[in-house]
Amino acid sequence: MRRFIVSMITTVDGYHEGPGRDVMAMPFDDGFSRANVELLRGTGTILQGSATWDGGAHWTGVAADDSQPAIEREIGRINAEVEHLIVSDSLRVDPTWPWASRTRIIRRAEAVDELRRMKAQEGGDILTFGSAITWNPLLEAGVVDELHVLIGPALLGDGTKVFSGSRTPLRLLDAGVLPGSQLVRLRYDASGA
Repeated sequence: MRRFIVSMITTVDGYHEGPGRDVMAMPFDDGFSRANVELLRGTGTILQGSATWDGGAHWTGVAADDSQPAIEREIGRINAEVEHLIVSDSLRVDPTWPWASRTRIIRRAEAVDELRRMKAQEGGDILTFGSAITWNPLLEAGVVDELHVLIGPALLGDGTKVFSGSRTPLRLLDAGVLPGSQLVRLRYDASGA
């Protein structure tokens, strides 16, 4: 069976975007990319919402740019090889997208049932980075297996909260500082078990 894993970076005060939806306000460091590539290596599908989807343009450019760090190029290469599942009620596949042939779009109302179907199959994990508007209701619906929260050394005071749903139980699986990083990873069982 496949797992559905959500990975988010947040500040100490619980924001995943700064004011004006500025994601670059987040406390990124090299540990962030190392944690992401570890997750990506076991992934078969990346799930995103339409607000974070660019058709593959960004990572295609990174993978082809020799001036980029090797780990970023690896992230770009892995992204180019896996399926992309986009949750959107308005977006349609654009054949000019670099990853059009590996992209499926499903409606929000279909997301829970589709994830349950996919999780019952063999294959790599289903992974979401960011896309809080998309994964928040999926967590509440009980289809998220693990929630990885990377907490960085910053207080923003304003921005977009990581979670906006109703109380949802989590069970801590492990916690620790990422090697060579100031990010703390909290890994939770989100399945309600």
